[in-house]
Amino acid sequence: MKALTPQLILGAAGEGIYGIDRRGHATFVNPAAERILGWRAADMVERNTHDLMHHHHADGRPYCGTDCPIYAAFNDGEVHHVTHEVFWNRDGQPIPVEYTSTPMRDGDELVGAVVVFRDISARLETERQLRQALSEVQQLKQQLEHENAYLQEQIAVDQGGHDLIGSSAPLQRIHQQIRLVAPTDANVLICGESGTGKELLARAIHQQSLRRDRPLIRVNCAAIPRELFESEFFGHVKGAFTGAISERVGRFELAHGGTLFLDEVGEIPLDLQGKLLRVLQEQQLERVGESLTREVDVRVIAATNRDLQGEVSQGRFREDLYFRLNVFPIESVPLRRRPEDIPGLAKHFLTLACRRLKRREPVLSLADIQQLQRYPWPGNVRELENLLERAAIISTGARLHLEMPNAPAIAHEPLPSRAGMRILTQSEQRDLERDNLIAALQACQGKIAGAGGAAELLNLRPTTLRSRLDAFGLQPAVFKSRR
Repeated sequence: MKALTPQLILGAAGEGIYGIDRRGHATFVNPAAERILGWRAADMVERNTHDLMHHHHADGRPYCGTDCPIYAAFNDGEVHHVTHEVFWNRDGQPIPVEYTSTPMRDGDELVGAVVVFRDISARLETERQLRQALSEVQQLKQQLEHENAYLQEQIAVDQGGHDLIGSSAPLQRIHQQIRLVAPTDANVLICGESGTGKELLARAIHQQSLRRDRPLIRVNCAAIPRELFESEFFGHVKGAFTGAISERVGRFELAHGGTLFLDEVGEIPLDLQGKLLRVLQEQQLERVGESLTREVDVRVIAATNRDLQGEVSQGRFREDLYFRLNVFPIESVPLRRRPEDIPGLAKHFLTLACRRLKRREPVLSLADIQQLQRYPWPGNVRELENLLERAAIISTGARLHLEMPNAPAIAHEPLPSRAGMRILTQSEQRDLERDNLIAALQACQGKIAGAGGAAELLNLRPTTLRSRLDAFGLQPAVFKSRR
């Protein structure tokens, strides 16, 4: 059996190994060192190794030989281990290495050193990928934390909200519009008076869209200080401005893959509308204080109680932004134009208020409904909700006590006189009667007879009501689980 000579051992080693004398000249070089460095052993032996392959730091600064840990081994007699430096290969390219320089002695005399090194390029790349992955995880974690914090803020709003309750013709038209636009990615502009439920329409569009598994992020443009608009929309990096003590993800990034609802979009300052338009057009943004461009995929639903066309003509709103938002307009109808929906809404709000206040629910009589329907509701559905909650607080008995405000004049939309009302056809009269029956069933949750029943609400005998329901094919049981 052939003996294991030093030459065989050096040749089989996977790490680069070379020896130097006290002058710093190479005395031997193993094959692994030749492979890593690209130098042949014959080209290295009797040459100064520091000048050959250890002459500069990784950043390009000259590396003085007096500072070299390899040389230090045969000067101080200590083993020197360096975890991260570079050797330069024959092509002048840096190779990240870790190495150990061990002094060699001849008796008590230091005669040189042995250097064992390995190429750590693969390890550094793995570490870089790991750091990048951890950074991405941290960014995702931060985004989820921001989304969670935002959604927690919305819980109170959602708990106080309601579905699109009612069966009036204006509301049915809105339902049809939502069914048409929801599956698309088209931008939607919802116009209407305050309190008409524009956010509910936005939620209905989002819930029926292909983005329903991602969040609907709401921005109240009227509540954002002017100097914080960019940060709120696009986010910022730490130190971007005074008070930016940490990184912030903007609402556009939070809504990535989902829907961004811009409430009161007419309140955005004119000089910032151009930046919003750019993001809508390019689906790209930069955080405040950062030059990195980020891609976003966001569907925008905007809402306003202003006449944006008038704002455009007055130079207070950009025309190009208006057209970008107004791809599919929807009008949120005021409550006075759909009085047949009031019974169902009133019953729903009264039930919610009593449940929240832990109060017994009083009876909502026909007289109460008629009183509610006579009022023009300048504050719309929000005003109705507040009035019913107030009534639930002050009603101590079984009957509801309503404190109706003085009816204001609605100058911009006068109610027609009887002489000017359009005459209904037989079919329209039948549809109107059917809608009224449905509204009564919704308000009473399918209850026909007794206190608080639909018969009492309509001032009909229960038997008469049942006959009319049969004529229209309406089943009271269907409405027992409906709001």
